[in-house]
Amino acid sequence: METFSTHSSWVLRDQACIWHPFTQEQTAAAPIPIVRAKGTYLYSEMGDAYLDAISSWWVNLHGHTHPHIASMIRAQADQLEHVIFSGFTHPQAIILAERLLEILPKGYSRVFYSDNGSTAVETALKMAFQAKGKKLLSFEGGYHGDTFGAMSAGGKSFCNRPFWPYLFEIDSIPPPLFGKEDESWEAFERVINLGTVGAFIFEPLIQGWGGMMRLHSGRVLNQMIQKCQEKGIITIADEVMTGFGRTGPLFACGSLETAPDVICLSKGITGGFLPLGATITKEALFESFLGPDLSTALLHGHTYTANPLVCAAANASLDLLLQPECTQARKRIEEAHRLFKQKWRDHPKLVRCDCIGTIL
Repeated sequence: METFSTHSSWVLRDQACIWHPFTQEQTAAAPIPIVRAKGTYLYSEMGDAYLDAISSWWVNLHGHTHPHIASMIRAQADQLEHVIFSGFTHPQAIILAERLLEILPKGYSRVFYSDNGSTAVETALKMAFQAKGKKLLSFEGGYHGDTFGAMSAGGKSFCNRPFWPYLFEIDSIPPPLFGKEDESWEAFERVINLGTVGAFIFEPLIQGWGGMMRLHSGRVLNQMIQKCQEKGIITIADEVMTGFGRTGPLFACGSLETAPDVICLSKGITGGFLPLGATITKEALFESFLGPDLSTALLHGHTYTANPLVCAAANASLDLLLQPECTQARKRIEEAHRLFKQKWRDHPKLVRCDCIGTIL
């Protein structure tokens, strides 16, 4: 494997063969070649340091190349690198599922693994559609991923415009933004009283990429979850971005009085090392798929479902995440953001300044 090339050579070679995400390749600036990382910094081959202020798309929790996670992956690679997860299992997947169920809000019992945030959402949607066979309700301005089901759940936007003719129809309502709770609740009641909705998907407390920093009322969201559950509507919390301490508590749903039926996790689950998605459900939903033959089963999966290396990384990340030092670090960040907001929120050049947990 090559270990040396000039900065310009890497750029030229990239531009000759790579197609980057969310990029207009004709007009985009040349990508920055990164050859190593440590802590909060990314480094080019020329030695230039870049602060990874976006946590490499909101995935990095403990700093780049954390030695504990790296060593756990190496150890697992020497034992078992992969095994098909249909008809087989392995310790890392079982241990991770047990640990996730311990730290999530009470009431969850089953973990379905996939590859990323979009697939975690797709899995939840397939569960809901197979169980209920009705339409989906979501918030306007939401984002749930870039596969077709996830795009449909997020609604039509500039980024998915070429695919509008192929998205399935959903019902959408305004999120319960602070000061607009009544408008959201009235729209919610109108839609669910039609009797056509089988599932309700939402990003708890804050909308991410589709409407960053659109904070909304946990009180009203909780009422919506309760109302849905009274009517037998499956509630799905997309915690792909908010999970693992981003909003303060380990999970944004921990701030709600009523736990949704399904939680989707990804991004921070492995501390930023490897891709993994998890769709967590309550026992009642799981039991609705049981039967004497495959006709009622969830016939869904992915080649690298529950890959042992990935699960080992996630277990190592949880080792770090649950340490008191990590909890204290999140609280320090939260306090720094609160003080920043207090100092600058009235600045005439600042349109809006909000914060929740480690998100500013």
